[in-house]
Amino acid sequence: MNKPGTFTVHKKDGSARRGTLVTAHGEIPTPIFMPVGTQGTVKSLSPGDLVEMDAKIILGNTYHLYLRPGDDLLARHGGLHGFSSWDRPILTDSGGFQVFSLEGIRKLSEKGVEFRSYLDGSKHFFSPEKVIDIQKNIGSDIMMVLDECVGFKHDRAYTEKSLEMTTRWAKRCRDHYPVGSGDQLMFGIIQGGFHKDLRERSLEQLRDIPFEGFAIGGLSVGEPIPMMYDLVHHLAPLMPQDKPRYLMGVGTPLDLLEGVSAGVDMFDCVLPTRNARNGTLFTSQGKINIKKATHREDDSPVDPECTCYTCRNFSRAYLRHLYHARELLSYRLNTYHNVHFYLNLMREVRESIENGTFKQLKARYEAAYGK
Repeated sequence: MNKPGTFTVHKKDGSARRGTLVTAHGEIPTPIFMPVGTQGTVKSLSPGDLVEMDAKIILGNTYHLYLRPGDDLLARHGGLHGFSSWDRPILTDSGGFQVFSLEGIRKLSEKGVEFRSYLDGSKHFFSPEKVIDIQKNIGSDIMMVLDECVGFKHDRAYTEKSLEMTTRWAKRCRDHYPVGSGDQLMFGIIQGGFHKDLRERSLEQLRDIPFEGFAIGGLSVGEPIPMMYDLVHHLAPLMPQDKPRYLMGVGTPLDLLEGVSAGVDMFDCVLPTRNARNGTLFTSQGKINIKKATHREDDSPVDPECTCYTCRNFSRAYLRHLYHARELLSYRLNTYHNVHFYLNLMREVRESIENGTFKQLKARYEAAYGK
C-alpha cells in the first residue's frame, strides 16, 4: 500500500473523477459517501453491518466525542478504532459546524471558541491546537481543521473577516501537526459564504498550506439549492487536481450526483440515517414514506432493485407495522436500507465513471427524484 495521503485519479468522465485515497487504515475508493457516526456509532447499526455493506470510511465528531466519553478515555482504549471495534478509516469533523449551530452559547475570538456543553452547561474552550490534540487522541485517519461555518444570513463584511480568521486557524492547525508528524491526514476547509471572490480567496490562502486534502464547508445552511450547486460547480474545478475534494454535510442523492459532476470526491450527510428514523426511505425510483397507509398490505420490498438485508427479507407492510409500533427494529432496518442505498449509489457512480456513462446514470436518478 502507498503512503497515507497518496491520492490517485484513475479515470475521468467529464469533470467526474474516479480515484483512490490511501489512509493508515486502508484505501478509500472515490467518489465516496461517508456514513455519519457522530457519537462513535452510525445510529442503530453495528460495525459488522457497515462491513457487510462495505462502508469504506465513517465519520466521528470531535465536539461530541470530546464531551462524551472524552478523548482521553478514547486514547486509553486505542482511539476510536479500538473503542468501537472499527478497523477501517475514520474522518473526524473539527466541531466547526457545532460552533455555528450553537451560536447562542458560544463566544468566538482569535484564540478560538468558548462554548457551553449542551449536556450540562459546563464551559469549554477549543483552540485550533486543542482541536488537533483531541483528534490525535481519537486517532482518526483524516482530521479537519477548526473553522467557522458562516451562515447564509451573514453579510459580506462579517464573512470576509471570518474567512481570514479561519485561514489563520488553519495555519495554526498545520503548524501544530506538521507534515510527517504521523499517519493522520489533515484537510483544510474553504469558507467565504456565498461570495465567489471570497471563496476563491479562501482557497488560494489554503493552497499555500500543505494539506492532504481540501473541503468545501459552509453549504447546506439554508441557501437555495441552485445557489449551492452554482457555488460547488464554480469552486470544485479551482481546487487542487492532485488532492481529494470533500463537500461537507451535503446530502440528498441528487446533491451527491451534482457534486460528483462538478469534480467532488467525498461526501457525508446525516440524511440517510435521520430520514430512516422518520420513516423516509430512498429507492432507485425515488423516496417513499413507509408510514403511509398505502403500504399497510404491500408485500413488496422497499426497492425491488436493492440487495440489502432489509429488502431481501422484509416487506413494506412489515416495515410500516414496525414504525407505527415504535419498535427499535424499525430504526435498524430502515437505517440499514438507507445507508446501503447511499453506498450502492456511489458504487454505481464509480462504475459509471470507469465506463464513461456517468451522465446517463445522473439523468436516471434525476428522473426518479423529480428534477
